[in-house]
Amino acid sequence: MSEKYIRKNKNNFTVIKNSRTYGKYDSLDVAVFARGLLVSSDWQLDNIHDEIFEIDDGYIVFKVIDDKLFCLGQFSEKPTFDAISKLTRKKIRNPNNSKYGLNISRLFDNYIIKKQIAGDEYIFGVFDNLEDATFSRNFLLEHDWDVNAFGEIEFCDETDTYKIVEVFDDRIYILASYETLAEAEKNLENAKSEFLNKIFKHKNGLANYPHLDILTDRIDELENDFQLKTQDDFWNIGDVENPLEDIIFNLTPWQKITYDNAGDEFTFQQLKVKLKRYESKNFDKKIQRYLDELQELNLIEKLDDDVYRKV
Repeated sequence: MSEKYIRKNKNNFTVIKNSRTYGKYDSLDVAVFARGLLVSSDWQLDNIHDEIFEIDDGYIVFKVIDDKLFCLGQFSEKPTFDAISKLTRKKIRNPNNSKYGLNISRLFDNYIIKKQIAGDEYIFGVFDNLEDATFSRNFLLEHDWDVNAFGEIEFCDETDTYKIVEVFDDRIYILASYETLAEAEKNLENAKSEFLNKIFKHKNGLANYPHLDILTDRIDELENDFQLKTQDDFWNIGDVENPLEDIIFNLTPWQKITYDNAGDEFTFQQLKVKLKRYESKNFDKKIQRYLDELQELNLIEKLDDDVYRKV
């Protein structure tokens, strides 16, 4: 019965009996071993209690997860309990070895956590980086998708960092990450203040944080919740009538020279000609650096390979 109950697919081998799939495996040898475990347990997953099994060249680890028998890996030395726990968490979070794991998809430069519940699709958060999205998804998986289970500071077991978390209208926002709990507690107010600043700057075109779109009309409410006023190192944002003029005023001297010599629409070469009197070593690299900085400040945008314009 070398391949009985085993179906060969394009990239894997599946163990099937009576139309039920018990697991998918990368090699025939692993599929045969899994089938042996199932046969000896009378095809009852609840009867499989061991996780570590000896094989000729070491050990192989199997784990029952969500009514499937997964192979977590093969090892030359017997793995520890902690190692198996980490492998189990990893498999639960990404059972199909997809790019981002369960419930995370990418839209442009953002990462979205979505899940179908009772036929309806819910968005649990939009993030500007995969690390925060992964942490939030992992926490939700371990807490039955209850957003109210988040505390103000939570530990991320994948990055060994402490994350400051806020939940608004059942959506998760990661404000900051720190190496230690003490750092997170010390910087709690600063993280909230910077979060408010980001929302304000995004709303007024001073920065680009699309994952905060939904909060741009709720600054007053958030200030009340945090008991903080929106502010910035360079100016008191709440008192600014024209944020664009204020940010131009606070440019570094070379940023200001570059900005003032740029036309409404211009090429790199045209700008270089206007700045020729300032020419020095690595001149092109310096101009490009200041242009990049002005783009980050949303004062200049790039139209194509060599054309820029003031925003």
